[in-house]
Amino acid sequence: MAYRRMLAAVAAATLLIGGSTGAEAAAKAPAVATASPASVGFSADGLKKLDAHMQALVDTGHLPGVTTMLVRHGKVVNFEVHGKKGFDGPPMTKDTVFRIYSQSKPVTGVAMMILYEEGKWKLDDPVSKFIPELASLRVFKGVNPDGSFDTVPADRPPTMRELMSHSGGFAYGLVPDNPIDKAYAREVLTARSQQAFIDKVAALPLVAQPGTRWKYSVSVDLQGLIVEKLSGMSLGDFMQKRIFQPLGMVDTGFWLPADKMDRLASLYAWSPKDQKLVPASGFMVLDITKPPVMASGGGGLVSTNADYARFAQMLLNGGELDGHRILKPETVKLMRTNVLSDTIMNGDVPPFNTAKGRGFGLDFAVVLDSAKAGPWGEGTYSWGGAAGTWFWIDPKNDLFFLGMIHILNKEGDPAIRAIDYDSAKLVYGALTDPQK
Repeated sequence: MAYRRMLAAVAAATLLIGGSTGAEAAAKAPAVATASPASVGFSADGLKKLDAHMQALVDTGHLPGVTTMLVRHGKVVNFEVHGKKGFDGPPMTKDTVFRIYSQSKPVTGVAMMILYEEGKWKLDDPVSKFIPELASLRVFKGVNPDGSFDTVPADRPPTMRELMSHSGGFAYGLVPDNPIDKAYAREVLTARSQQAFIDKVAALPLVAQPGTRWKYSVSVDLQGLIVEKLSGMSLGDFMQKRIFQPLGMVDTGFWLPADKMDRLASLYAWSPKDQKLVPASGFMVLDITKPPVMASGGGGLVSTNADYARFAQMLLNGGELDGHRILKPETVKLMRTNVLSDTIMNGDVPPFNTAKGRGFGLDFAVVLDSAKAGPWGEGTYSWGGAAGTWFWIDPKNDLFFLGMIHILNKEGDPAIRAIDYDSAKLVYGALTDPQK
């Protein structure tokens, strides 16, 4: 994932929603369509409150900088930058590059669905059809006195539907709430090759029987490996050929060339010990200076707000942008439809964000109950990244919103913990005419 260089006002807008493809996109893309807030049903004063909220987070030191974009009916209504790329860095710009971490997942999901449309796989196929090492998985039951895992055989291999909805039983390791997560953090997340990654996942037990629990997991990294197996291409090359190039996403990829590094936002992490933001360090700071040995479909991309807007607009358009069809409308609809089983939705173990009125589709969270979801309407689908990037698409109101910050562990700071919720509340508060 990478990002565009901000030019003058007109040039900076050339690749946002309209656009051409390939290396010459910057020179040939048409000027971006923009709209006054009133012309698309928004209050200009209401959007000023959104801008003021973001600027206040910068002014009070909770963020070095932030970029936000609101698009309705294919037109940019609001695109603002606040603060700096780092506390001691240059000003934030519209082409600033961010590590988007798990916001990579919807992109990998689209790559999967391209192959789905080509008949390469089906939703009810067992994952083991494509990764044979996952054919004889076991399920966690407890921890033996010697520290080993007590397990039982899995009833069956997880399906592709379950893989794409985090209901296959796999774990992640980012939130060590049980021994399996701790083992993932210790073994899976440290794997240095594709085969080692697969072998370690296969060796560890599932947290639950397939199809019985929603659990955020390495499922999308497994999807990335499946894309490579089915396409015969690296994940990065497949995305470049089938997604980024057609959409004119000139600054998105799994690494950032040296001539773009000056556009990268500084990465910080909230320190509970210091009660402030400190420069990020450790394994979460991905090396994006060169192509990775194993491209992380679950969290490895870098991108810009402007680039990701083109991806979001394609989805909102039902899979097409500027004459380039990536997916069929019915495929996009499938991705944004809840696919979690009744067992999960009605079971004793809470499903994904039940209290917030959400289910889960194919690599997207989906709002099912707008009364519980807060500002988001029914049918809105979304995801975000570990460093605080976020986006959501509202098909009923024909709009989407993007925000990018570069803060790991933002949940530690109450001021920015709910930045996605707060921004959505301000956006919908400014929406004065949903019918316009």
